[in-house]
Amino acid sequence: MASASSAAALSGRGARNLLQFLRLVGQLKRVPRTGWVYRNVQKPESVSDHMYRMAVMAMVTKDEHLNKDRCVRLALVHDMAECIVGDIAPADNIPKEEKQRREEEAMKQLTQLLPEDLRKELYELWEEYETQSSAEARYVKQLDHCEMILQASEYEDLENKPGRLQDFYASTAGKFSHPEIVQLVSELEEERNATIAAATTSKPSS
Repeated sequence: MASASSAAALSGRGARNLLQFLRLVGQLKRVPRTGWVYRNVQKPESVSDHMYRMAVMAMVTKDEHLNKDRCVRLALVHDMAECIVGDIAPADNIPKEEKQRREEEAMKQLTQLLPEDLRKELYELWEEYETQSSAEARYVKQLDHCEMILQASEYEDLENKPGRLQDFYASTAGKFSHPEIVQLVSELEEERNATIAAATTSKPSS
């Protein structure tokens, strides 16, 4: 049962602000991942789809040196600003500093709707990821890249076009160092390369 103080905290303005926060975050369900849109992927995933699987990936890590709970939280917060600014991709040609400024303002706008303790926690999690200031943030950054190429391989399979999204793989070259992720990526690439090879050998000669 909720205490009288916690119930009071969610009454009136507090409840209205929380509802507004949840509605804003809910927009992530409707923000498509820009990279897939630019590559004409049919029914591209949303930002929240991407963050959800990242959070699950963080949850199943076996690395005892990482704070697993913090990794899950970082995964859930890292793209939260995109509910306001959208998914800004490199192809948008927006300078990195401007992208950072927009997302920082968005996170301040979002977290202002929360009680002070939650406001501080969410903003600091986002900042930790942006600055890559912890082992957990660096691990989640690698999860971000890993989830992207896993999704790319799934789109290739769905479209029956092996190798079509190779540029997404190329963009992650040299970015994996965590042993668990390296092993996962290695397995993914082995399966994908076998699929590409099979498709190449099955093509009729001209």
